[in-house]
Amino acid sequence: MLRERSRGYLFSTFLTSLITSVTVGAVILIVIASGLVTRNAPNPQTPQGNTGGISPNAPLPQQIAAEAPADGPVAAAVAKSASPGVVGISVLRVDSNSILDRNTAQKWGVGSGVIVTENGYILTNHHVAGGKSKRIVVSLEDGRNVDGVTQWSDPVLDLAVVKVNLTGLTAIPLGDAKALQVGETAIAIGNPLGLQFQRTVTSGIVSALNRTIKIDTDQGSNYMEDLIQTDASINPGNSGGPLLNSRGQVVGINTIKVSSAEGIGFAIPINVAVPIIKQYMNNGDFTEPYLGVFAYDKEVIPYLDGNLKLDKGIYVVNVDEKGPAYKNGIKLGCIITQVDGKDVNTMMDLRTYIYSKRPGDTINVTRIQKGKVAPEVIGIRLSAKEKDGLITR
Repeated sequence: MLRERSRGYLFSTFLTSLITSVTVGAVILIVIASGLVTRNAPNPQTPQGNTGGISPNAPLPQQIAAEAPADGPVAAAVAKSASPGVVGISVLRVDSNSILDRNTAQKWGVGSGVIVTENGYILTNHHVAGGKSKRIVVSLEDGRNVDGVTQWSDPVLDLAVVKVNLTGLTAIPLGDAKALQVGETAIAIGNPLGLQFQRTVTSGIVSALNRTIKIDTDQGSNYMEDLIQTDASINPGNSGGPLLNSRGQVVGINTIKVSSAEGIGFAIPINVAVPIIKQYMNNGDFTEPYLGVFAYDKEVIPYLDGNLKLDKGIYVVNVDEKGPAYKNGIKLGCIITQVDGKDVNTMMDLRTYIYSKRPGDTINVTRIQKGKVAPEVIGIRLSAKEKDGLITR
């Protein structure tokens, strides 16, 4: 009797549980079918891999609304993609003013560089590979050490191009520094403190754009303009290495850090180097077209003259009297606003456009003479600049 009641109770409980489960399942199916419950589709943000070569006419990098953390998949993917294109550059210099000096000493300096073509063109800083040197050795990721030759350098831009006699190298794609936004991911790769720490990866953000800093050189004080400021750690030896965006594209060449503060480093926007690299790729050489002017933008003018206001254009502060600009009417105090109809608001704008030309090409410069209001358009035929700075034609 007791056993029959227990069996009846268990059967009743089982039947009740079964009915309840079926009912709940049916309700869930109805809710899902009616669209009241949806899934959050994943939206992975991964950088593009190394496409090789240079694509200055490619679509601009899209800005990602919400990136992964800099120490997460983005930085890891960029490091994996770009590291084969980063090299160490060791330069042997003679520390003496005379070859007859008995106290002559040889010193090695170490910096970084970026492979920009598969046939051996490397972009770095002038203060790394420019000037007189006895030997340049380029250290590749695969362990090879090969001799290099500096093909071109500019102390004002602090850029240089080194060539090694190799092919099949991994080139890092070049991006567009003008598309950068403050706050987006910035990744630096280089050789801080020497080759024992080669290809060190540091990450941070773009802290500011269009920075101007004053530096002292052998030729006196100089202003570096349009720099990218970043808090990605940069140390001695990082010079000449790439500053990359979250897509693994080079947007700048690391050049200098503020020694009196932490987390303040600067990179030269890559845009000014693109036309130079294209000429090496297309022609196998680059003869610098020469205009013969130096000018400052509205960000620098307050350092020079607090009473001078400049809304647009660049203010000419130095003119080579043997150069084509002077011969065609560009004088001290002129304001250059356009070249061939394109707005020019920084010296970097002017250089980038001039470097896309060849010696002998004619450009139309819109200038406003000092003390006048009306702009004038004048044609100027570019000459060629030799390495020693003399005009040859």
